[in-house]
Amino acid sequence: MNAKATTPSPDDARKPRSDGEQSRERLLHAAMRLFGQQGYSKTSTREIANAAGANVAAISYYFGDKSGLYQACFGFMCATPGGNVAAFEQPHYSLRESLQGYYRQMLAPLLQHEDAEILLRLFYREMLEPTGLWQREIEDNIKPEHAALLRVLCRHLGTQDVTDDLQRLAHAIPSLAVTLMIGRDVIAAVSPQLVASPAAFAAWAEQLVAYAEALVQVEQIKLQQRTA
Repeated sequence: MNAKATTPSPDDARKPRSDGEQSRERLLHAAMRLFGQQGYSKTSTREIANAAGANVAAISYYFGDKSGLYQACFGFMCATPGGNVAAFEQPHYSLRESLQGYYRQMLAPLLQHEDAEILLRLFYREMLEPTGLWQREIEDNIKPEHAALLRVLCRHLGTQDVTDDLQRLAHAIPSLAVTLMIGRDVIAAVSPQLVASPAAFAAWAEQLVAYAEALVQVEQIKLQQRTA
């Protein structure tokens, strides 16, 4: 999963939003919540407009139609195609730096966005009831990020042989974070302090780096044993 997060500059934070910007944001927020709860097909534009305190015509004005609004919601949390790769694939990065960048971009909604739960519900609703945007996310972002992670692992393991074991490692590393995201409700019920704040998720991110380093070390030992 590949989320984008933008940090407003101090100047932007001081600028009052226009009525149009506020109306558009209210529509996005209401749509994300309702699409996430009910799915695309069961959510009407009138319902979204009522929840946002806006006129139905505002959806046409800002987004074109229901499909355009849904795409705007989904695009709100997804990176531009391939946009997250630079966060972790840099030739001068150590393995730890690459893993830190990898988890930072992957957990961006949990680390930086106050509406993290709404975003995640929308994302997984799209996975369960795909409209085509999930497949586009796989092609545009997940595949390029997987390929980039494989390049990072090959470089630090000193190999160019992309074996099935290396592929499994490249899937296991993101799965640590995926478990955190989709298992958030369970974690909140069992150990609520672990998901209580952005700082708690930041601690998770650092710990995931350590777990991933251990996985890479295991693969390194296996490679050494094969060549011994």
